[in-house]
Amino acid sequence: SLAWQATGMIVIRDFLPDKAKQVDALALQAFAQYQKAYQDWPVFQAKLGKLSALANVGELVVAEVGGQVVGAVVYIGPNAPKADFFRPEWSIMRMLVVTPEMRGRGIGRLLAEECLHRAQRDGATTVALHTSDLMQVALQMYQRMGFKLVAKAPLIHGVAYGIYVKELAADEHLFPFLPL
Repeated sequence: SLAWQATGMIVIRDFLPDKAKQVDALALQAFAQYQKAYQDWPVFQAKLGKLSALANVGELVVAEVGGQVVGAVVYIGPNAPKADFFRPEWSIMRMLVVTPEMRGRGIGRLLAEECLHRAQRDGATTVALHTSDLMQVALQMYQRMGFKLVAKAPLIHGVAYGIYVKELAADEHLFPFLPL
């Protein structure tokens, strides 16, 4: 278990392969509370345990405290390969996970905001994700950030998912700049 220190700084950075085991374990920890909801949990669990492999299809971003990975998300840019239920021109975020001991500290939001920054960098006008009503904390965070439900996604191992999008205004700055 990761001890949180009041002085603990959260570092958001690109994934490095030497952290693969930590990232894969994190995904399993993050989803463990939902295992009874998913059909074929062992099959789904095997996929979750390969989160680090998503670094091959997108930009895997991690949150670290004291050198330990406490959160992760995968950003996939516009016109990169993605699930058919997402439009090709959308940027998407996948598999946002935070270790249970570190939830409620803004780590998920920092990771989501990093995906929004990358989408702006890439000139995307829309960022999408899919999530389930099971994940109430994450869903409420996405809604507070301006994501809106636009469609149902296919079931994932028997669990209903929705597709949520956030439109990025061309003049929207995530970092407000002060005039000189």
